[in-house]
Amino acid sequence: MSAVCLVQGASRGIGLQFCKTLLMNNKTQVIATCRKPSEATDLQQLMKDNSQRLSVLNIDVTNEGTISAAASLVEQSHGKLDLLINCAGIIHPSKLGETSLKAVTSQGLLETYLVNSVGPLLMAKHFAALLSKGEGLIGKQAADKKSQHSSVLVNMSAKVGSISDNALGGWYSYRMSKAALNMATRNLSIELTRGQKKTVCIALHPGTVDTDLSRPYHKNVPKLLTAQQTVEFMLSVINSLSLDDSGKFFTYERSVLPF
Repeated sequence: MSAVCLVQGASRGIGLQFCKTLLMNNKTQVIATCRKPSEATDLQQLMKDNSQRLSVLNIDVTNEGTISAAASLVEQSHGKLDLLINCAGIIHPSKLGETSLKAVTSQGLLETYLVNSVGPLLMAKHFAALLSKGEGLIGKQAADKKSQHSSVLVNMSAKVGSISDNALGGWYSYRMSKAALNMATRNLSIELTRGQKKTVCIALHPGTVDTDLSRPYHKNVPKLLTAQQTVEFMLSVINSLSLDDSGKFFTYERSVLPF
């Protein structure tokens, strides 16, 4: 049996690295999605090098129609999904987090929410049926069949989305959008474990990673990770998950963060 893994937001950074690392297992089928596949040169090269096991689909998480269309294509091509990782995210449309209340705008808030909070929830909406057909190949299974899971859903969150951990303020749009994503993840963990076919749902903090998203904020970061490092850490977390972990907010080191 081959695990089918979908990485949403795979054109660069952490998403692209997830695809590279997942493909190291020659039994894994990977589906990568991004807004503009034809412009994702690194992803296109990866597909050429792995044409039998990597496919690339168009998904713009701000356009629900593209999510629905991609889900239909995956149903036709693979018929199931064992792992869904939602990676796409923005700090703010301006690429800079708000440092004060004066910098907050309705447009900035709404656009950030649309990508970081609404997009992953719509992904879950349209791919839930495929996740229910997963074969339990990701994570660790309990001995009791009633406590086993079919698939795993991972929402890429951030420590700054923790309400109780917030001591510095600022970054209104990003913090609030990730807090909303955490709530969506908790809701999903309840709904998607009610039936016989259960999906483990977690929020996952990748640490501060050397990517385009975080590059303006590297100064004074005590521990800067490469994309390869954090993906290896996070896949270790993902492969250790059981049904008891559903609804939790993990760091890449597998410690549990407070919401």
